[in-house]
Amino acid sequence: MKAAVLEALNRIVVKDVAERECAEDEAILEVNACAVCGSDIRIFHYGNDRVKTPAVIGHEIAGTVVAAGRKVTRVKAGDRVALGADVPCGTCHWCTNGMGTNCSINYAIGYQFPGGFQERMVLNDTTLRYGPVTPIPASLTFAEAAIAEPLACAINGLELAQFALGKSLCIIGLGPIGCMMLELSRVFGASRVFAAQRSRQRLDMARQFLPEARYIATEDENLVDTVMRETDGRGVDLAITTAGTVQAHEDAIRMVAHRGYVNLFGGLKNQPKLSIDSNLIHYKECFVMGSHGSLPRHHQAAVQLIARGAVQAKKYISAVYPLEKTAEAFDFHESRRGLKVIVAPHGEKTAWT
Repeated sequence: MKAAVLEALNRIVVKDVAERECAEDEAILEVNACAVCGSDIRIFHYGNDRVKTPAVIGHEIAGTVVAAGRKVTRVKAGDRVALGADVPCGTCHWCTNGMGTNCSINYAIGYQFPGGFQERMVLNDTTLRYGPVTPIPASLTFAEAAIAEPLACAINGLELAQFALGKSLCIIGLGPIGCMMLELSRVFGASRVFAAQRSRQRLDMARQFLPEARYIATEDENLVDTVMRETDGRGVDLAITTAGTVQAHEDAIRMVAHRGYVNLFGGLKNQPKLSIDSNLIHYKECFVMGSHGSLPRHHQAAVQLIARGAVQAKKYISAVYPLEKTAEAFDFHESRRGLKVIVAPHGEKTAWT
């Protein structure tokens, strides 16, 4: 079968690879859609301690189960499912207490476990026991279902930051996750939403997801001054950084309200260390925290939200590439010409079924 293999930094090659037999406690998934994530791009350029080359990455996945071992009860051949990335080990202190994103092993599909940039992939015993393997309703295409993985991470981020009905929000960074936060703000019942982005192109793309938000082009307006002025000096209940920059993190702490939350959602790579005035945190009595990944229940909720149209997954998909053009799909993602790009190992038609 064909797979896009990460052979070294900045080198991904589509080639024939040996196909695994299905063990009695495993299943085989035919991958119909695998979306490209910013994390895939970081692995491609900089590597990751959990990824040992040669490797198949990709973790925003949807497909069809084509085989299941005799001991497998969770799925069967013919099932349409979507996968999340984070797989709890199921046995450590964190996993047994419902905090699988803090798993001491930190398993993930597309990291220790082979990912979705291939025609077929193995769902191992750990994934089938504890991981995010969510049935897809017939009304949902594989391409749309693949968007559930990043959406689940956004849900986790808002939940951990105690976001709730009537609270205000500022989203800093309007890439795919930032736009998902815009849609989720309506689901969670936000009272007011500020949305900030340096790139005017990305800002304009974001408007379709929540037209009533207050959009701020940070090249033209000072973000913190604008938010503080338009909240009468109070600030926002939640400032969440979906842009991976130190500036975004610093601005979030400066604009958050007393007793508010700052979620440093966007990870940093090749950035200077964060420098903050800790007195701001002290006197505001605010909460500065982070979030990453998601739990299986977040992934289930994400699929349900997409299925009922509360999150418009199709609007995020800007391009679809065949497996042979995975490197071009990576280039498209990095160009920021769109939001999400899908790799369809069995052709574009199957991704939209």
